[in-house]
Amino acid sequence: MEHFVCLKEQLHSLCPSLELRVDEPLERHTSFHIGGPAALMALPANRKEAVLAVRTAVQFGVDPFFLGNGSNLLVADEGVDRFVIKTSNLRQCRVDGNYIEADSGITLARLAVFAREQGLTGLEFAHGIPGTLGGAVTMNAGAYGGEMAQVVREVTVLTKEGKVETLYEFDFGYRHSVFSDGGYMVLGVRMELAPGNRDDIAKRMEELAQQRQSKQPLEYPSAGSVFKRPEGYFAGALIEQCGLKGLTVGGAQVSEKHAGFIINRGGATCNHVLELVEQVKRRVLDETGVTLEMEVKVLR
Repeated sequence: MEHFVCLKEQLHSLCPSLELRVDEPLERHTSFHIGGPAALMALPANRKEAVLAVRTAVQFGVDPFFLGNGSNLLVADEGVDRFVIKTSNLRQCRVDGNYIEADSGITLARLAVFAREQGLTGLEFAHGIPGTLGGAVTMNAGAYGGEMAQVVREVTVLTKEGKVETLYEFDFGYRHSVFSDGGYMVLGVRMELAPGNRDDIAKRMEELAQQRQSKQPLEYPSAGSVFKRPEGYFAGALIEQCGLKGLTVGGAQVSEKHAGFIINRGGATCNHVLELVEQVKRRVLDETGVTLEMEVKVLR
């Protein structure tokens, strides 16, 4: 813990404007509303502060954890002895012809609206995904036939050694990219879109929003789809087939609206969710022979 105290003092000395929080409850920073405190959190207001935070951490031998909106994250109840750098204040974006360049902390919803306002099509699928651009690129987020791999052309990153680099190869796969192991902090992304009609883009975004509203339990805290899609199957359909809708452990429940979601009905803990995940995995494996793999990341 002493090294975090020294790190905090050094960061404050180098950059008094950088917002730092000690023992910050991570339940405030995840869409599950679950998680104990992080030993130290930095909330950089711009790329310069983010770079400073990482480079200073490196000097102290501290391995930072990069956090966006926490929409695909489950955090341990007891918290984590980590230096968390939250990127959600990095949200500048600009248009360059058919390209949009944006900071990693901008939400996909805001980014999709910005693209629509510019008359650019290709991000309609992203409008309802509750995460930041950096997180979406990291996991190659997708929905309704679209995914980030289709539009991303360049990614500016900060390595854990504190070097700023621009990458052009991303190893995109299903819910995977070269960034998935946490070795990079995504700073900014350059995306190629196509000219489109604003009214048509808005109509498509509204259609997808209605589909989400009707099919997903958006009224409860969750981390979206808990499991990756098994090859040849849909996780939600398998879970429903096994009669697991409504299965509950503590405050965590398999959604009765969409079996692919685990929701926080109130007071759910990390342990509740993990126990429920294990029960679901066992039942699905026993009854269908299919092994489910978690899509949600766990931070302990």
